[in-house]
Amino acid sequence: MTTRRSPALTGSVRAPGDKSMSHRSMILGAMATGVTEVEGLLEGDDVLATARAAEAFGAQVERLGQGRWRITGRGGFRSPDSVIDCGNAGTGVRLLMGAAAGYPITATFDGDASLRKRPMKRVTVPLADMGASFDWLAAEDRVPLRLTGGTLRGIDYVQTVASAQIKSAILLAGLNAEGVTTVAEPEKSRDHTERMLRAFGAEVGVEDHGEGWSITLMGGQPLTGTFVAVPGDPSSAAFPLAAGLVVPGSVVTVEGVMLNPLRTGLFDTWLEMGADLTITNRRMAGGEEVGDITARHSALKGVVAPEDRAASMIDEYPILAATAAFAEGRTVMRGVGEMRVKESDRIALMVAGLRACGVAVEEEPEGFIVTGGPVRGGGTVHTAHDHRIAMSHLVLGLAAEEPVTVDDPDMIATSFPGFVEMMRGLGGEIGG
Repeated sequence: MTTRRSPALTGSVRAPGDKSMSHRSMILGAMATGVTEVEGLLEGDDVLATARAAEAFGAQVERLGQGRWRITGRGGFRSPDSVIDCGNAGTGVRLLMGAAAGYPITATFDGDASLRKRPMKRVTVPLADMGASFDWLAAEDRVPLRLTGGTLRGIDYVQTVASAQIKSAILLAGLNAEGVTTVAEPEKSRDHTERMLRAFGAEVGVEDHGEGWSITLMGGQPLTGTFVAVPGDPSSAAFPLAAGLVVPGSVVTVEGVMLNPLRTGLFDTWLEMGADLTITNRRMAGGEEVGDITARHSALKGVVAPEDRAASMIDEYPILAATAAFAEGRTVMRGVGEMRVKESDRIALMVAGLRACGVAVEEEPEGFIVTGGPVRGGGTVHTAHDHRIAMSHLVLGLAAEEPVTVDDPDMIATSFPGFVEMMRGLGGEIGG
């Protein structure tokens, strides 16, 4: 797929449903007793894999219309009849393992070639400490793996990295563990699981420790089905907004974007770079603050992205790097080693892709530095089947001097199935 230098982008679009909340609504709905109705669900490949898993664990899952789903839970999981295939969904597989660990069942988890490269011990080690057992069926620390759950004990767990996936897996297991489960984080990670657990009727305690916090959950709490309104995904909204910032003359509005402060690090960084970003119509939806964000073409300046902001924007560094390519001066991104164990080694791929487009980039073990200016483009970018690498370089091509091609756009559907149509609707020159 190729993008070309485009005329000014204009228009208003709606952000697709938040992927993190979509996964969690499916999983908690399947664990709960009764009916959960979800509005605004992201119908990307990753979330649909989690929906199939919820069904395999015994819930009834129905699609009522665009983004509208009903999950009828039976108060727990049963052993599935076949392998739980999570596709490319790292969030899906890790949270499902945590949820399944609390029940006396056996389940085998697997995924696609990309998911099979991602580390799993970060979740299986604390779950094993709680009493679950795991068998590696191919390579250690990777799926496929077999989980045997039940008879769990609460745990006091101190995270060494800020990871909402690890925290969430432990909390979901802790729901059906004996005693109290506590997760302490040195830096706060996104809190969608804690918020949604409360919506499903659980009591979750939070104790602030300055930069970090401790989350406490008593075992044996039942969940009751509820209504979940999924707001727009800030990680997906970032792509049309970034295009608005870098394509001359553009004014792009994305409506209904979640403004949870643990998810808006990219917007804060853009503002520090001099971006013309405005937020209007702030309101509440699904227990989260949302708003409409307008991006206007801006003369950006390089900045040092604060390392303590990494947890609130770890998925957004690829698109930050793409916008930094157009900024005056150096944009320094450090303390982001976690990027190397996402769907791909995102540091290495962004460095290679930007260099292929004529951008000066320095690679470091835990980060990278982009020196901006006019972007030549003209490169063909290897994406390693990573949706965010693909979308970030396609946005880059909308403002580069020469066209930019990505080798594999198919994986964009995992998180943003309407990306190409949305960008074309704004006026972007994008095609096969």
